[in-house]
This record gives sequence, structure tokens and C-alpha cells, in this order.
Amino acid sequence: MTIRITWTRAIATLVGLGLAGLLFAWSGLFNIAASSGHWPITDWFLHWTMRNSVRTHAAFSSPDDPADAAGMVSAAGHFANACAVCHGAPGVKPAPVMQSATPPAPNLAINAREWSDGQLFWILQHGVKYTGMPGWAVQDRPDEVRRMVAFVRRLPAMTPTQYRALVNAGRHGADLAGCTGCHGGDGKGRGSADIPVLGGQDPAHLLAALRGYANGTRSSAVMQQVAMRMAPAEMDDAARRFAAMPGLGTAPAGDAAAAKIVAKGLPNIQLPACSACHAPGKAYPVLAGQRASYIAQRLRHWRGEDNVVDARKSHATMPVIARRIPKDMIDPVARYLSGQSPQPR
Repeated sequence: MTIRITWTRAIATLVGLGLAGLLFAWSGLFNIAASSGHWPITDWFLHWTMRNSVRTHAAFSSPDDPADAAGMVSAAGHFANACAVCHGAPGVKPAPVMQSATPPAPNLAINAREWSDGQLFWILQHGVKYTGMPGWAVQDRPDEVRRMVAFVRRLPAMTPTQYRALVNAGRHGADLAGCTGCHGGDGKGRGSADIPVLGGQDPAHLLAALRGYANGTRSSAVMQQVAMRMAPAEMDDAARRFAAMPGLGTAPAGDAAAAKIVAKGLPNIQLPACSACHAPGKAYPVLAGQRASYIAQRLRHWRGEDNVVDARKSHATMPVIARRIPKDMIDPVARYLSGQSPQPR
């Protein structure tokens, strides 16, 4: 006896299978408990699909320079605040409750070896569905992602002592531990190009920045993770204490052309003087004595270049001003404001 397959029978079979699937889902018989784990075939299929997806998307969307080792301090601080609880760290075990997820977060000291820098960048920026791995908290800060790629790449060879040195050095006082790990107990930062000097900064500016990071109007996954945990009184206290530290205020010095831009601007191209806003008594941050690398990164971001530092468009005047600064004068202006000696051109 032969059964003749017709379109009607084929469609009826597919509809029946679909209804059976919906009935099974409605019944609640499928066990979604994380404690039950996956079947081996399910676990293989999901990881196989994930690896194929990462490889394909990373090949087309990751930047040519996916890793930046210049900001290891801030990357390590963010890893300790947001990642180590799931993945662990050198000398630090992951939280048992987080390892009870399905699937559990991998040990990056082992797992990181399996991915290229471009693939790590894509995973860190976008996360992975159905694994608990979130995307980067803000999508307009690829500079932060690049620094984290460099940090994760070093995890396989990083010792517990090296990790503690990156995360804990310079922490003075538990009440400011979330700040001093990167900005130092003296407010002068810990040597990373992406970390500004806070000592001597205007307290109102520091407080406004903390509030902006906490509510998302300023863009930084690293700073948001710290600021959102701070009570208003803690923000005010941190702003006042860092403002009272020595640090900023070094007299600008160096390149004469840079000095002209800072003091007088370039009227012929409608570039105002930096000192018109960034001077004592003005309602803008203090720049004198700030780290030159930090100032240069900020200006390059506002010019629209790839070296992003603060990608929110809320600083309405700065993109216009930064684009009017001659490109070859960015570093001289930054060094002049920091008080560094000029470098030969």
C-alpha cells in the first residue's frame, strides 16, 4: 500500500506538528530550570551556532584596531566591577551562584585563547543571546571596548599579583575605592592615557559629571558602573574630596603657536580662545595641568575621529571648536595646557 503525498497532506502535517509544539510549550512540561543543564546535543548546537555567528559578524564589523593596551588600568577596574563575579579573575574565583547559570560563564584565562582580537571585540560590544553575556552598556564607546579586548587578551598569562596591582594599587579608603582604583588616591590618575586628573578640578563639574554618568546623559560603561552605585551624598563627598586634592593648576607652558590658540584663539577661522571658557571662575572644567594624552583624545573625538573618549553629543560647542583647531596643533595644544615642554616638529 502506497501513501500518496499531496500538498494538502504535507501542509496538514506541518500544521499538526506546529500545534503539537505549541501544546507541548503550553503544557509546561518542558523543563527550563538552569539546574537541569542542556542535553549534550543542544549544548553542542548552541555553541556551534554562536561560534559561526561571531566569526561571520566580526569579520565584517570589527574595527581594524580592535585592541588598545594603553588603558589597562580602567579596563581592569571595570572587569573587577562588572565581569569578575561571573568569569573570575587571576586569583579570584567566580561567584558560585553565577556559575550555576546555564551555560556558566567561561574562564577567560582559557577561553580567550580561542578567539581573535576582532572576535573578542564583537563579543564584548554586542554580547551573546541566551548566555547571560550582555552587550557593552553603551554602544558609542568603542574605545572602552578596545581597552577591554587588550585586557582580556592578557588574562591567560596574567598572575594574581599583576591583577591586584592593576585593580587595587592606589586605593586609599573604602569609601572612595570605586574612584581611586583608576584616579588614584592623590587624584592624579594612575598613568593610563584615558584617565583624567581629578585633583584640583572644579567640584561642581565633578558632581555634574557623576550625575551624568549615573543617569546616562554622559556615555561611559566604565564610569556608569561606578556612578550608578553612588548615593547623592557619596557623589557630593567624592567631588569635594577630589577637588581639594592638588593636581590641576600647573601653569601652561611650551609651544608659542599653541599658547596663541589657548590665550587668543584664531579669529581668522573663528576659533575662540580656550581660556575664554576654561579659566578660573568659569563654569567649565579646569584644563591647566590636565594629562596631555587625555586632552588630545577628547579633542580628537570631538573632531569626529576614531579615537573616541566621550561620544555623547551633549557637549554642543566642543565638536565645532575641536574641528576648527588645526589637526597638527592638537597635540601641541594638549601639551601646552598640561604644562609639558614642546616636542620638536
